[in-house]
Amino acid sequence: MSEIRIPAATLEGFTTQVFEAIGLAHDDAATEAHVLVWANLRGIDSHGVLRVPQYMASVKAGGMDPKAQYRIERETPATLLIEGGYAFGPVVTTFAMQQAIGKARQAGVGWAVIRNTTHQGAMGYYALMAAAEGMAGLAIVCNPPNMAPTGARAAGVHNSPIAIAVPGKEHPFLVLDMATSVAAFGKVNLAVDKGIPIPEGWALDAEGNPTTDATLARILLPAGGYKGYGLSLMFECLSSIMAGNALLAPSLLGGTVRRGTQNSVVAAVDIAAFTDVEAYKADVDNTVRGLKGLPTMPGVPQVMVPGEPELAILADREAHGIPLPEGTVRNLQAAAAELGVALPIELQ
Repeated sequence: MSEIRIPAATLEGFTTQVFEAIGLAHDDAATEAHVLVWANLRGIDSHGVLRVPQYMASVKAGGMDPKAQYRIERETPATLLIEGGYAFGPVVTTFAMQQAIGKARQAGVGWAVIRNTTHQGAMGYYALMAAAEGMAGLAIVCNPPNMAPTGARAAGVHNSPIAIAVPGKEHPFLVLDMATSVAAFGKVNLAVDKGIPIPEGWALDAEGNPTTDATLARILLPAGGYKGYGLSLMFECLSSIMAGNALLAPSLLGGTVRRGTQNSVVAAVDIAAFTDVEAYKADVDNTVRGLKGLPTMPGVPQVMVPGEPELAILADREAHGIPLPEGTVRNLQAAAAELGVALPIELQ
C-alpha cells in the first residue's frame, strides 16, 4: 500500500469520532476535525489528519486539555486577551477570530491575543474566516524554540507562521500562509510518513549538523536567513510577551515552559472602515489580473498568487478524495484501535 484516497466527509466524520473518544465535546471535536481536513483538502497535509497521533500523545502527556475552559480575561472595544487554558487550538482560535470579527464590525478592527493554547492547525483557516466576512484577516502563532537563529547551531526562536487573507470578487481570496522557517515541521513529519528524505537547507539534526534525513531533523532553519529569524522574534513580542507569557526567554535561560504551549494573535480589519468593499475586491481582482499578464520565465505557464495552488488541489480532492500516505494510514489505524473507533472502509 503506497497511499489511499478517502472522501473528505468520510475522513472528517471519522476524525470527529476520534476526537470525541479523546474527550472533546461533539461540537469541539467537529471543529477540530473540520480544521484538519480543511488543510488536507488544500494539500496542506502537514497540518491535516497527520496530526492526530501527535494530539493524542499530547493529551496523554497533559499538554492538550480536551475539557479546557477558555475565557476572555481582558477586553476593550477593539481588543481581547483570551486565556486558552491549553484547549485544542482550533477550538479556541475559531472562537477568538469570531470575537475579533465582531469587534471589527463595531470598531473597525478586532485584535485578539490568545495565551496558552495548543497546536492550531493551518493558520490560513482563521485569516480566511475574516476574508469571508469582507474583511482582512491576520493570524500568527508562537511556540517554544524549534528554529535556529541565523548563525546558530541550536534552536533559539520558533518558526512562527503568519497568515494574511483578503477578499476578491472573481478571484475569491488572496491568502498567504507561511512559516518563518524554510519548511514547517509538519512537512518533515510528512516526509517521515512517506519514507522520503527532506531537501537540503530545511533542518539540522540534534547536534546542529545539516541533515536530509527526516527522522533525524530536530532544528528548523529560517526562511530568507535573518529575515525569517527576525520575523519570528518580533512575532514572539506581539503574541507571547504581549500576553505576559514569554516562551523564548525561559526556554533559553534555563526556565521551564509547558510542552506544546502556544500563544497567538488573530485580527480582523473591516475594509469598509477605510474604503468601499466592492471597490476593494475589484482592485484585488485587477491586481491579480495584472500579475498574471506578466511575461514568465521559460517553463513557467503563469504567475501564481498566494492561495492559488491550494485552490487547484481543492478541486481535485473534492472530486477524487484526499490521498493519505501509508505512514499516516498506519497511524490512524493505530489510533482507531486504541480508542475503539470504527475505521472507514478506505482505512481498513
